[in-house]
Amino acid sequence: MIASVAFRNFKALRSTQIALSPFTLIIGPNGSGKTSLIQAGMRLRTLARLPLREPASAPADLRDDAPEIIFRFDPPHSGLEAILTCSTDNVCDLLEVRPLLTGEGADDWAGLRERLLGMRSYLFDHAAMSAPAAATDHGELAGDGHNLAAVLARRAAEHPAAWTALRGEFLRIFTEYEDIETADNDDGHTVLLRFRVRDEPGWITAEDVSQGTLYALGILTLAWNPEPPSLVCVEELDRGIHPRLLRELRDALYQLSYPPPPVAGDAGSVAGRSPTQVIATTHSPYLLDLFREHPEEVVIAEKHGRAAHFFRLSDRTDLAELLTGASLGDLWYSGILGGVPEERES
Repeated sequence: MIASVAFRNFKALRSTQIALSPFTLIIGPNGSGKTSLIQAGMRLRTLARLPLREPASAPADLRDDAPEIIFRFDPPHSGLEAILTCSTDNVCDLLEVRPLLTGEGADDWAGLRERLLGMRSYLFDHAAMSAPAAATDHGELAGDGHNLAAVLARRAAEHPAAWTALRGEFLRIFTEYEDIETADNDDGHTVLLRFRVRDEPGWITAEDVSQGTLYALGILTLAWNPEPPSLVCVEELDRGIHPRLLRELRDALYQLSYPPPPVAGDAGSVAGRSPTQVIATTHSPYLLDLFREHPEEVVIAEKHGRAAHFFRLSDRTDLAELLTGASLGDLWYSGILGGVPEERES
């Protein structure tokens, strides 16, 4: 979907470009532009809902050095670019879409717009996810996950085979649980999640489940969605998750980016879906270790002073040599790869 994003004078991203893969993991210190990239994508989605401005209709008082963000796209929309112009770092309110001299779909803004409107961003919140959800709030998973119970209740009702597959995957990963279900709350207006602990009587509610378990359930809910968004951004993918479970969540999200072919006779399979682009951020060297064989999927955010820039891990010509003596996570943690906090000079 999004092939690249170029930044000029936007927050810490003064002059840099990031190339995106079907799955992109972004690592780097705090304040290095990881969240700014996601915010830029969500702002593009917001402005795509509005009528496009004419190329010559920019405000007369717009500064020459005004922040600018340029999006390029993969086929079938590689013939278009979208330009966000900002009056300040926090107010990007001008969108212009231009045809390029080469590429596909230069006249298909409507098709690209539909894809952009399907982008979603997630930063899960434990308190929100554990609370009962309004029964009618079941359309799609909210950014903080507050309607998780309602979304899963609808999934079970309308896509029972997909729900069965999701439930089975959750129980395979979290072996301490024997079952999971949704149930109507006593108030008649909300839905709650319930879990049965193995070898224990009765059910417990989501309020008694760990933060990491609920975050993982949110990831699985995205991964086993029969109708997923066009692009999914997940901030702090590793948050609250035991390092031994990170591969499970990485592989679950891989199902979105690299969907397997349809399985004959498998009505509950999510295989055969259109690919969903995934952008995830992390501070975990353990999660980074899982990308040793796929450095092209890793982007490092580097910050010097107040300015930050992006580069792809696969662009390092010495990477293979470095990996002969250490894990990828250890190399990053040591600072050899960059993307770590600057040390204060003594």
